[in-house]
Amino acid sequence: MALVVGVHGIGKQLLGEGSLLKDWYPALRDGVRRAGGPELAPEELAMGFYGDLFRPPGHLLAVGDPRYTAADVEPGFEEELLLAWWQAAAELDERVVPPGADTLARTPRSAQAALRALSASRFFSDLALRSLVFDLKQVRRYLTDDQLRQAARDRVTSLIGDDTRVLVGHSLGSVVAYEALCALPGHRVRALVTLGSPLGIPMVLERLQPEPGRWPAATTTPVAADDLVWTNLADRGDVVALVKDLRPAFGARVRSVLVDNGPHAHDATCYLTDRSTGAAISGGLGAS
Repeated sequence: MALVVGVHGIGKQLLGEGSLLKDWYPALRDGVRRAGGPELAPEELAMGFYGDLFRPPGHLLAVGDPRYTAADVEPGFEEELLLAWWQAAAELDERVVPPGADTLARTPRSAQAALRALSASRFFSDLALRSLVFDLKQVRRYLTDDQLRQAARDRVTSLIGDDTRVLVGHSLGSVVAYEALCALPGHRVRALVTLGSPLGIPMVLERLQPEPGRWPAATTTPVAADDLVWTNLADRGDVVALVKDLRPAFGARVRSVLVDNGPHAHDATCYLTDRSTGAAISGGLGAS
């Protein structure tokens, strides 16, 4: 089994384990090297891939096949998360009109208004509207579809063996990684590393399995509490990681670190090459 298991984030449904590892492996190796950690062989990193669970099955094209628009954003979770992204983007980027601005006084706080405002954001500028709505639906489906949720977690736990020491989760993958580790009895993981995580968002917290508690009390592991370290890293401009400090929700033992990914605030490879990420991974690999 691999020493390190990675768990990717949203929007990877068209990729696979191999294509993701092609980017993750050199970036992770660089971060560990920056921190003075051990060299990792390619086979020592595995990817917990679940993106295909969100990929629509192939079908014959028909006239009028729907494409996601603002009208497809569902009330409740999807709309609330979209509005939270809008508020966060407005606070970080002067080009984004905030939700309460006078220029939007005649426009309700709707999905259409939020998507229009986010189209000016540096953070979301590379995402088409259709992709942004699809990402919203991925987060909602994982947290509300028990069958899909279990299938995603199973993909991760199947890769964690007696030799696995580090679990790295990016974006939605941090939620999958957290839940998978908490549900895995007898694991020997020493380090949980979360990157650009939405775990601190209230609408995510209230749906976690198990409910947030004092880390690592929620886990079922023979590893001593002092040997199981959770490091959460967030870029100041990462809108997905709305809550940068997870200690209020998960306890003071969570290590919260702010990093600078430049213009690519949420990019997994930028997180992985950071020395702080390398140090967190190296700490787990060096544990006895």
